[in-house]
This record gives sequence, structure tokens and C-alpha cells, in this order.
Amino acid sequence: MYVCGMTVYDYCHIGHARVMVVFDTVARYFRHKGYELTYVRNITDIDDKIINRANENGEEFTALTQRFIDAMHEDERALSVLPPDVEPKATQSIPAIIAMIATLINKGLAYVGTNGDVFYSVSKFTSYGKLSGKNLADLQAGERVDVDQAKQDPLDFVLWKMAKPGEPSWNSPWGQGRPGWHIECSAMSTCCLGNHFDIHGGGMDLQFPHHENEIAQSEGATGETFVNVWMHNGFVRVDNEKMSKSLGNFFTLKDVRVKYKPEVIRFFILQSHYRSPLNYSDQQLNEAKTALERLYTALDDVLFLEDSEQIVEYQERFNEAMNDDFNTPVAISVLFDLATELNIAKTNKSQNIIELASTLRNLGDLLGILQLDSNSWFGRNDRLESSYEMTDEDWNELAKDISKVPKDLPFYEIEKLKQIRLDAKRSKNWALADQIRDELKQQGIILEDRPDGTTSWRRE
Repeated sequence: MYVCGMTVYDYCHIGHARVMVVFDTVARYFRHKGYELTYVRNITDIDDKIINRANENGEEFTALTQRFIDAMHEDERALSVLPPDVEPKATQSIPAIIAMIATLINKGLAYVGTNGDVFYSVSKFTSYGKLSGKNLADLQAGERVDVDQAKQDPLDFVLWKMAKPGEPSWNSPWGQGRPGWHIECSAMSTCCLGNHFDIHGGGMDLQFPHHENEIAQSEGATGETFVNVWMHNGFVRVDNEKMSKSLGNFFTLKDVRVKYKPEVIRFFILQSHYRSPLNYSDQQLNEAKTALERLYTALDDVLFLEDSEQIVEYQERFNEAMNDDFNTPVAISVLFDLATELNIAKTNKSQNIIELASTLRNLGDLLGILQLDSNSWFGRNDRLESSYEMTDEDWNELAKDISKVPKDLPFYEIEKLKQIRLDAKRSKNWALADQIRDELKQQGIILEDRPDGTTSWRRE
């Protein structure tokens, strides 16, 4: 599987997050099903945007791209995106790019333009448009003839650009220059996976012209079918509008991660089918947070065993959903059904609690969610020792005047107050119990009483 990766001139945005998460989930599931998968996702580390941004910053383009590659990898790790097996860079693939361009020229499918650039001759590839369903004649009618006088046809696209003064460049049979964007992916994918491979993925915006051009280049050069299956994830919109910097609704993952846990972002992405449009908003993220919290609540206070038996019924339903074109929304609905049964089992103290919880955890792991233990998710692992040296008598006195409770309570103090409240309830001191609950709520600590008489807590 080859997926078009990021052009590294800026921080990744939520559209990039969708590509990362969608195809990471596809890779996880293939491996779960026993496929031997080679997952390749490239890095575009040379193009006009990169050169322009480096010039604006007054830095070498390599320093710019490395900085944003590092930031991209940080975003991936935060989103529980496993690294691809191979991550080729365009700048490391120049010999393969030059060789493919030379083959296309020798076959009469490419030519050197009047400005020295090398162009692909679209009209020479008779099946051009077969991926996007676009008609060559209609495309030609819609083009302005005077767009680029260096071309033989307005639809032709550049394979090799002659170097401009001060730009990064590499030596080639056509002079110093650098590759066009489309040829980079054709060269990198075929070098890593061969002339003919199974799956090519990327965003819906790449279907035309990028992926259409990849087919023309790759099949023109090799004479073989390029890809068996194309997978395109849908667009991301922000509050039902197209995401763009000009509209002021452009959000980088770096910024979104300040407000929301990365696992909430991943869960939000997987709640929609990968081919459907995804509407990003604070409301949608807040709803995703609440929903994910329901799953973690079901897993709360449950012991996990590595070799626990799995509940086959839920596994089969989950697999059925994922086998249906990776239908993650339906797969997630299976997790919620499982969580409901787990909550009932916990209330009734059923014997299959561990199996239910283990199945929920394992199926969640296939989607890259439920990665934390519930204490970590709810923020209970602050520290296990008190930062205040207080006796039981001190705590009882403090509970009488709950307004003196220190802010940012660590784990130990919250547990102690929870116990005082339970003792107050047993003594029918409802006023003190309510006072403790209300004060903790004001500090972002939510107490949840259970039918069996116990209480758990979480941070808002």
C-alpha cells in the first residue's frame, strides 16, 4: 500500500490527520487479518512551496523540511499512528525520477519544452482520465491555450523543471533542475513496491490531477497496470465550510492538540466513514470526547489479563463492519454495545467481566483507541503520595470546611476525600457528602456513585 504523504513546509493540519489516521487504521486491520503488508508513505521535501517558505525564512530548505518532518512525526505519535514500513523522500529518489523521465522521453510520451522543462504529453496516453472519469476532449476544451507557450498542449504537465538562480537543483540529462510533483510519487511508489501493486491511497483532492497523472506516468513508463485499488478519504470541512487560511478556519494539529487529547481527535476521525466528508467543529470534538469517555468509563476498575478469552460475537460483528470497506462508524457502534454489556456485568458482578473488558480493549486497539488505562485517561495518576503531610484527624477537620481544600489536588488527596464522603453517606451525613461532591466538581473532579455503593472519579 502506497499513500501520498505530506509536503513538509508547515505544520500538519486536521486534513493531514485524517490521511494519517485512516490509512494507519487500514494497515492495522490488514495485519490483524493476517496479510503481509508493506506500507509506504512518502515525504515531499522539495517543491515550490518549500522553496518559497525557506526563502521567506532565510534558511536552507533542508533545515525547513527537517523541522516539519520532526513535527509531523510528533503529531503521528500523539495520534497513535504507527510509522509506515518505508518513508521515502523525494530528494533521496532523484536518480529513480530521472530514469523514469528518460524512459518516458524514449517512448515518445514526454518531450523537452521550449523553456528547457520536460513535459508529459497527455494526449499520447490514450486512457488518460480513467481514474477520475474525466474526458480528454472536455478537458482540452476547458483549458486556455496561452497558459504556457513552452508546452505543446495546455494539458501537458511538467516532469522536470529547469533550475532558477538560487534554487536547489540536481544534475540531469536536461540540465540542472528539480522534479515536478507528480513524477516524484510515480518513482517512489514503483521503486518501493514494484511496477504493479495492490493499493494506492490519499486524499480525495489528489484524485485529479495528481493520481491521474501518476497513472499516466507509471503505466506509460512500465507498460503494466499501476494499481489494483484506489482509496481516497473524503474532504475535511470546518463548521460546514471549506478549510482555508483566508477564511480563518485553518487549524493545525499542533493547535488542536492543546485543546483536545490526541485520542479524541483520532476517535472523531474514525466516527465517519473514510470516504465521507468530515465536518470539524468544537461541538463535534466535544461530542467525540464525551463518547470516548463512555468507553473508558466502562473499562474503569476492571482487571485485564493478557490471555483473556475474547467474546466471539463482538469480534465477528466488528470484523464484518471493517470488512465492509473499513466501515469504522459501524465498528465503533459494536464497541458501544460491548461497553453497555460490560457496564451491566459490572453492576451484576457477572463472571464474564474480564472477557468483556478484554474484548473491548482489543477491538479498540485495532482502531488505535483505548490505548490508556482508565486511571491515566481520567487523570488519576498525578502521584500516589501526598504533597501535604496530614493526619486522618486533619482530613476530617478539613472536610468540615471543604472550602479550604487545596487546588489541583493530587491523587492521594482526592482518594482521601472520596473516602470521607463515603463514610459521611454511611452515617447519613448527606450535607457533608454533598458539600464534598460539589466542591470537588468546582475543581473539575467528577464523582460517580455506582449501584453497588462504590464511587469512582474522573477529571473533567
